[in-house]
Amino acid sequence: MDDHETLMRGRAAYDRRAWGDAYEDLRLVAERAGLGAADLERLAMAAYLTGRSAAAAETLERLHHVLLDDGEVSWSARWAIWLAIMLFLGGHHAQGGGWLARAERLLVEASLDCPERGYLLVPRALQALGGGDGLQAYEIFQQVAAIAERFDDADLTVMGVLGLGQALVAMGEAERGVAMLDEAMVAVTTGDVSPIMAGIAYCAVIIACRDVFDLRRAQEWTAVLSRWCSAQQDLRPYRGQCLVHRSEIMQLRGEWPEAMEEVEQACAHLSDSPGDPVMGMARYQQAELLRLRGQFARAEQSYRQASEWGHSPQPGLALLRLAQGRVDDAAAAIRREVEDAEGDRVRRSRVLAAYVEILLAAGDDDGARTGVDEIEAVAADFDSVYLEAVAAECRGAVLLAAGDAASACVALRRAWRAWQELNAPYDAARVRLLMGQACRRLDDHDTADMELDAARRVFEQLGAAPALARTMELSRGPDAGAPGGLTPREVEVLRLVATGVTNREVADTLVISEKTVARHLSNMFTKLGITSRAAATAWAYEHDLA
Repeated sequence: MDDHETLMRGRAAYDRRAWGDAYEDLRLVAERAGLGAADLERLAMAAYLTGRSAAAAETLERLHHVLLDDGEVSWSARWAIWLAIMLFLGGHHAQGGGWLARAERLLVEASLDCPERGYLLVPRALQALGGGDGLQAYEIFQQVAAIAERFDDADLTVMGVLGLGQALVAMGEAERGVAMLDEAMVAVTTGDVSPIMAGIAYCAVIIACRDVFDLRRAQEWTAVLSRWCSAQQDLRPYRGQCLVHRSEIMQLRGEWPEAMEEVEQACAHLSDSPGDPVMGMARYQQAELLRLRGQFARAEQSYRQASEWGHSPQPGLALLRLAQGRVDDAAAAIRREVEDAEGDRVRRSRVLAAYVEILLAAGDDDGARTGVDEIEAVAADFDSVYLEAVAAECRGAVLLAAGDAASACVALRRAWRAWQELNAPYDAARVRLLMGQACRRLDDHDTADMELDAARRVFEQLGAAPALARTMELSRGPDAGAPGGLTPREVEVLRLVATGVTNREVADTLVISEKTVARHLSNMFTKLGITSRAAATAWAYEHDLA
């Protein structure tokens, strides 16, 4: 095949978003015969979208110089700006800043009025947004949007409207902000923008929706992003983040095995892209699933890996310490996290539920009440079923701790309805666990038993070992002794064994050695007159311990 045919094939592959094929064909022609500016642009985009960041940067630099030699100053500046954006996304801030400065100098020297002037404003606006100055960011993005409209530039239009939405969210105007985010996505879904701009927009919108706790909208856009990623051959950027978001949604819906599979795929995918900060998000999500299933040692390792990638391990690590019985460590960590988030409403809102739970366990009821008050204040400002559920659950827990079981039931019933509306079985079961305790204090033992039994079934189905152990402990009642003469620790081991986990997993959950687990099993077998794990499991079910 001659170079012309290879070039035509590469262009056709690019048009159908077969990025891997496009890259290989265009690269061959570039090496043998050279490429013009339009095909260098295609090669650079195909390289970037297939995860070849170094090749993309090299090609964009070549494209920049070709355009500059041809006297196309504005276009050469545009690709210098896109090169800067790619470098920023890859964590190369000094190099990115250098290319931005070069682009700005070219435009100033040429005294050009062009859309690239708008692109140069975007980093300034994002810096203001990152610094918490939503108003300044909004004003700069207004300039970006005006320039985009004047020149009818699709990518810049999306940047401007997307930025305006993010700035409004940061200013507390969530409803207006989300509406602008949806507007930005209209251009993306109709295919009017470049693939790199589309990927940036999808991820930014999903994160913004999570920041305002609009889980339904986040789920909707995650599904769209997933389809967008699947339609493109060999796509590397954005796919990892999409997998993490999908895992979060599956976790909420109680699809835990599928959620773990998605996040493990994300970790494998991201491992081929050194330096991608999304790996921190992926490791944190992995840790959360492991913690909920009682695999504490592995969870701690994943939290530490998340931290190494620059992602905060909180509040998950503090909740892990609580589950391990290290209440003081959990309280110290969550207090520091809340203090560090002073002034960052979104970040504080993400940790306040854990703050309330941990402080109640630590006996700091006053601190827990303060946390609930803040959650309710945030919930009042957002139209979010998720925040309503969190606030009502936390209020119910605080009322229960204060001895007001009747009022706790009212708040908890409201929380349960909200979690049901969100199709969140684990969270709904946690509420039923609290409802069972409240009903028991009101001497309504029939309702208490039904609530605890409903929670138990959900925890069994999900494999939520720590929550299941707590439910079984409450189901026995405060004065009930363990059957068979088993010690409390032996009962804990038996419950876990009955779920089918290995000795290693039992050890991880209870933070003991495998040798200790084996000793407990041996003692149980002797006391119960049995000789196998299968018999132990059957005995546990027979005596309502599993």
